[in-house]
Amino acid sequence: MTWRMRVVHETGFGYDAPVTSSYNEARLTPRSDSRQNVILNRVETVPATRTYRYTDYWGTAVTAFDLHAPHTALEVSAASVVETEPAHEPEESLGWDDLESEPIRDRFDEFLDFGTYVPRSRRLARVGARLAKDATPAETLLAASQWVHEKLDYVPGTTGVHSSALDAYEESKGVCQDYAHLTLLLLRSAGIPARYVSGYLHPKAGAAVGTTVAGQSHAWIEAWTGQWVGYDPTNDVAITERHVSVGVGRDYADVPPLKGIIAGGGASDLDVEVEITRLA
Repeated sequence: MTWRMRVVHETGFGYDAPVTSSYNEARLTPRSDSRQNVILNRVETVPATRTYRYTDYWGTAVTAFDLHAPHTALEVSAASVVETEPAHEPEESLGWDDLESEPIRDRFDEFLDFGTYVPRSRRLARVGARLAKDATPAETLLAASQWVHEKLDYVPGTTGVHSSALDAYEESKGVCQDYAHLTLLLLRSAGIPARYVSGYLHPKAGAAVGTTVAGQSHAWIEAWTGQWVGYDPTNDVAITERHVSVGVGRDYADVPPLKGIIAGGGASDLDVEVEITRLA
């Protein structure tokens, strides 16, 4: 089934002292690919700024803007209309010998590596090896996602934006970002190239057309098993028409919705609201 959705993502910053200048990047534009078609997207700011767009190294659309007048508040609003459909069944599924070949490992080296959010772990590498035993890479993708879904409890506030996969594993709690990072750790430990996906998820499978609901940013993973195959370990489901993908990268650090630097200013308040409307 194909869905058409409108996503409105509004972010407000308030500063207790004037900011004299700021430089920002917004990753708030949905992707156009074989599963999605972006009909409309605009990113606007208050105060008004000049914006320009580019596609980053990982293939994510970026809206960049800077502001050089003193301000104590900044609002960033992104509105998109996108048509989505469920993920397609993989046409090809490679075996372990294929994934271990030098051309594949060289091509996907960055999605096999480890870092701050997805650190090396001997303990979890053993888990990944156990899940991969007597299984194909495609089966391991499913097994790893389900293992993480069962291991973690979804509890907002127990981890933060800088928490790693190991932090969530040790707490046995987390949010979608943590589910994705922990799944990436298992898959990469098993030798499967895997990447982080940011986006949105409509919370209601049977949503009525025209009804607006509160949403939030979401995260899931894609693994290369002959082609990129997505899975949502937080909800233990394949990617559906309710998923709207925005950015891809090695981990959260490559796809934050907003990031920037400021000169001046002081302590700041942050307010984020996401609304999703099924249009058809």
